[in-house]
Amino acid sequence: MPVTVTLDILTSPLLDGVKHGFFTRRGGASSGIFEGLNCGGGSSDQSEIVAMNRDRVADAMGVASDRLVTVHQVHSATVVSLEEPPLDRPRADAIVTTVPGLAIAVLTADCQPVLFADRDEGVIAAAHAGWRGALDGVLEATVDAMEAAGARRHRIKAVIGPSISQRAYEVGQEFFERFLDADTAHGRFFVNGADGKYLFDLPGFGLARLRAAGVAADWTRHCTYGDPARFYSYRRATHKGEADYGRLISAIRL
Repeated sequence: MPVTVTLDILTSPLLDGVKHGFFTRRGGASSGIFEGLNCGGGSSDQSEIVAMNRDRVADAMGVASDRLVTVHQVHSATVVSLEEPPLDRPRADAIVTTVPGLAIAVLTADCQPVLFADRDEGVIAAAHAGWRGALDGVLEATVDAMEAAGARRHRIKAVIGPSISQRAYEVGQEFFERFLDADTAHGRFFVNGADGKYLFDLPGFGLARLRAAGVAADWTRHCTYGDPARFYSYRRATHKGEADYGRLISAIRL
């Protein structure tokens, strides 16, 4: 008999009525340091295993495997609007679509995965927002692209999925000053850490940017660094001296 695979999928009531999920690492076919649902084609995991994991995600989203769409993420503020899966993955960090049955997704391993929906107008988006993309405006650019596709800003709901939390995100003086140079008000997202370091609140920064853009927003309040059983974490892998790390996937579809 076929083996039943149980995936661990987080959802948010803010996106009720729209099929979506922040997938954890549980239920995947990868092994070793990638154990679980590694969906990162850019990792050194076996490509056929990554494809199998993505097939499981597509099945959970109710779409064919070729209708689960990701982009080549580059920590930018670039957004693409798609009606069909592209032949070559565009270099971008957010996707907008109005096409039913097209599941759009982003990959993360500490950065913010953000899923957006205007259910009434039938416009959805998925964004990858690390510190650089968030600072450069990828979240606002995503909202703008949704509006261009017919969304109403006051109806857009956005949810930040599992991300590195402030208690685990230690940064240096140069990082801190980069944010202050952009806006001195950004200082409120930092607290003093040990040895002259700071702790940065990435999800808090993302929420503030989204709400300032006029969007209702929430965070699932899951820390990728602090829960190795459920989440991959680039920073945790680095601290452990591991050669690579898995990537989580977050997807949404109409």
